Amino acid sequence: MILALYAVLAVTHIVVSAFDVTWAEWATKPLLMPLLALYVVLRRGPRPVVAALLLSAAGDVALQFSGPDVLFLVGMGFFGAAHVCYIAYFVRRGTFAGKAWIAGVYAVVWVGLIAWLWPDLGALQIPVAAYSLLLFTTGATSARLGLRAGLGGAFFVLSDTLIAVGLADHDLPGPDVWVMVTYALAQVLLATAATRTDPSHKVSAMDNSS
Repeated sequence: MILALYAVLAVTHIVVSAFDVTWAEWATKPLLMPLLALYVVLRRGPRPVVAALLLSAAGDVALQFSGPDVLFLVGMGFFGAAHVCYIAYFVRRGTFAGKAWIAGVYAVVWVGLIAWLWPDLGALQIPVAAYSLLLFTTGATSARLGLRAGLGGAFFVLSDTLIAVGLADHDLPGPDVWVMVTYALAQVLLATAATRTDPSHKVSAMDNSS
């Protein structure tokens, strides 16, 4: 039920974003991540993932009200903290057995992306480089938990890479829509991967109490 409501709310937000209905965008976006956090809580899911979703919600709100000012950096900081939570969880619960090459691919892509965008980022060079390092680490470590989480991490990387490309004034068609499509997919895949009930990914009572 909660995931169905999340899907309806996410699609609604994407549609109103496509048509620039600002008040509807502002009304729907802050509800998305708390709804997923509630889903994880009700499934007795891992606390770091709940924290990551709530920090993402705070980042969403900060970025909605930000222009080229300090609130943008605040929003980036919230999302950076969310990535730290995700990374800590993935490292603790997963394994890189047979998947170490994925980290290498993410590292190469991160270096190439920063080299491409660096001259056009201006004052945001250091913040974007630092944040994107956390972002790409989330992408790499998410693969430790399996295909679903790995796809979620990859979509998160794609979503925020589209934002970074926009910050460097490299315009893409319909950027806001694609940012939200990939972001909404990323978070729901990560949340559901963390609450799967198969034996290899089930979260024990001990994990939840820690």
